[in-house]
Amino acid sequence: MAVAVERPPVMIEEKRSAKLVRMIAKAPVHLVLMFIAILWLVPTAGLFITSLLTPADQTEGGWWNFLFTPSAWTLENYTNMFDNDSIVDALIVTAQVTIGATVLPILVASLAAYALAWIEFPGRDWVFLTVVALLLVPIQMALIPMFRLYNTFSLFDTIPGLILFHSAFALPFAIFLLRNFFAGIPRDLMEAARIDGASELRLFFKVVLPLGIPAIASLAIFQVLFVWNDLLIGLVMAQNNQPIAPELASQLRQFGSNLDVLAPAAFFSAVIPLTIFALFQRYFVQGLLAGSVK
Repeated sequence: MAVAVERPPVMIEEKRSAKLVRMIAKAPVHLVLMFIAILWLVPTAGLFITSLLTPADQTEGGWWNFLFTPSAWTLENYTNMFDNDSIVDALIVTAQVTIGATVLPILVASLAAYALAWIEFPGRDWVFLTVVALLLVPIQMALIPMFRLYNTFSLFDTIPGLILFHSAFALPFAIFLLRNFFAGIPRDLMEAARIDGASELRLFFKVVLPLGIPAIASLAIFQVLFVWNDLLIGLVMAQNNQPIAPELASQLRQFGSNLDVLAPAAFFSAVIPLTIFALFQRYFVQGLLAGSVK
C-alpha cells in the first residue's frame, strides 16, 4: 500500500521563493513586451473606433476622445461600406487573387521542391542555385518589363494576370522553403516506400505532402498576408480590377473626407488576414521550426 509522503514546510517555502525570484527576474522583459504590444495595438484600436464614429464625430476630435463613450459608436458605417460598389468589388477581387496566388505557387513549388530534394537529374544543384539567386530579384526591377509583357498578352488589369504576377515572385521563396523541409524527411522512409513499389507521384502525395503540412501551412500564411496587403502590384498592374489596398489609397486621394466608409473598409480588410493568421498560428510556428532539429 502506497504511503503519501508529505513535503517539509521548508521545501515548500523554498519552492515558492524560487518561483517568486523567477517572476521578478522576468518582470522587466514582460513589461517591455507589453509596452511593445500596446504600441502595436494603438493604431488598430484607433482605426476600429474611427470606423464606428459618425462623420460629425470624426471631425470633432481624435478617436481617443470617444474611447470610453460607446454610446457614440454606430455600425452604420459598415452598412455604408458594403453599399459602396467599388470597395465591395475590390474585396471580391482581393479574395480571388489571394486564393489563386496562394494555391498556384504552393502546388507548383511543392512539385519542384520534391524534385529538387529527392529526384536525381543532371544540373539539379545548378537549378537550386538559380532559384536561390532569384530570391534577390526585387519586384520593382521587373515592373516595366512585366507591364510590357502583360500588354502584349492582354493580361493587364485582369485577375489571372495579378495571380500569375504574385505566383511568379512567390515561387523562389516557396521552392527554397519547401525544398529544405522535404530534404529533411528521413531517407529510410523514402527508400522503404520505393521498395514497396510506390511511384514518384504516389510517394509525393501519400508521404511527402502529409509530412510537409506545417511548412506548407506557414508558406500559405506568408503568401496570404503578402497578397492581401499588397499595394504596389495592384496599383501598377490593374486599373478597373484593383485589390482593396490600392482601391482604398485611390479613394483616399479622391475623397479624403469620406472616412465613414474608408475607415471601416480599412479595418475590415485588416481583420481578415489577422483572423487567418490566428487560426493557423500553430501550423505557422511548426513550419518555422521545421528542420531546425534533426
